Amino acid sequence: MSQFNPKVIKNSFLVIVFLLSAVGFSQNQNTPTVPIESFYSKIKEQPKAQIIDARGPEEFVINHINGAVNFNLETKNYQQSVAQLDKTKPVFIYSIGAGRSAQLAKELSKNGFSDVNVLQGGIAAWIGAGKPFYSNSKSKLSLAEYNKIVTDNSTVLVDIGSHYCGACKKVKPVLETIKTQYGENIKIVEIDLEDNPQIIADLKTVKVFPTLILYQKGKITFKKDGLGDLKKDVDVALAH
Repeated sequence: MSQFNPKVIKNSFLVIVFLLSAVGFSQNQNTPTVPIESFYSKIKEQPKAQIIDARGPEEFVINHINGAVNFNLETKNYQQSVAQLDKTKPVFIYSIGAGRSAQLAKELSKNGFSDVNVLQGGIAAWIGAGKPFYSNSKSKLSLAEYNKIVTDNSTVLVDIGSHYCGACKKVKPVLETIKTQYGENIKIVEIDLEDNPQIIADLKTVKVFPTLILYQKGKITFKKDGLGDLKKDVDVALAH
């Protein structure tokens, strides 16, 4: 008959406690994101809303939310930028997704900011919902031209994203595979925020980057928020 080893039991117990503590710590570190309409409503309630674009300066120059300032944890004058904020008032942060914005939000919360809001879906959700934004370039593609492409082609796959979006870059090789397989039977349209901000706003359907939309005979047969298994979804849709 086997004997229980008190030392082993004690060590096992400590491991379990450590794992539970780690899970709890990880959960506490998660910064909740705010849906676009709630985020927008809270901003409108503020006379001079404190909006922070946590993307890189090159991204900010191309487009941003009206009234936003630009800095993140890697900004050289980070402390000076934070010092310009009022800790007693809400802070609104966004990036492309929730990476840089969530990191900044955690740091601000640690330093006495009690009302920190991170935009769910980032800049994609804001512009995709048709909210006011600044852009230093006009869209190369108009809504009328977009609609003509959709109606003039039997099958159209639209890829909407940003040059600075990591997940969006993963879509590109999948699109090449789809092009190779289906050839002229499918038209692929790539729309980037940097080149076509207004069409993204006009569509009023984008919530996150990347967004993939498949049209068949002018009608949407599926729409994906995020990458997922794009190739499989296209194959299934075209099989029907």
